[in-house]
Parts: sequence; C-alpha cells; structure tokens
Amino acid sequence: MNKQELLKKFGKNVKIERIKKDLTQEQLSVILDVNQNYIACIECGRQNMSLGKILELANALNIDIEDLLKFKD
Repeated sequence: MNKQELLKKFGKNVKIERIKKDLTQEQLSVILDVNQNYIACIECGRQNMSLGKILELANALNIDIEDLLKFKD
C-alpha cells in the first residue's frame, strides 16, 4: 500500500463513521474547528491528518481511534 492508497482508505473510514453519526461535513468541521473543505479533502484522500488530529476526530465521533485506522481491502 502506498501513501495515496492509505489516505483514500482512511478518508473512506472517516466518511463512513461521519455518516453513521448522522453528521454533515459542515457539522463535523464545526466540532473539530476546521474548515469544511478540510473534511472534504480528508474524505477524498487528498489531505493528510496528524495523529493528534486523528485522535480529536475519533473523540468527536465518539469512536475508538482504531476504527478509523482499520484498512480492509
């Protein structure tokens, strides 16, 4: 797996978990205090997140960080 594939799989996980929580990208961006475009770029695999921000994201979604970092083929 290369970096681009990793970012796309991570973004897909973020989108799935966001939708499970019935949140829009805009609502999640407000919770995380980031721009909505940042969330869109993450979900599309164009934006990398720091580990600290991933932890904030997991906490905002009320899930274990491992749920965001599981990559299935």
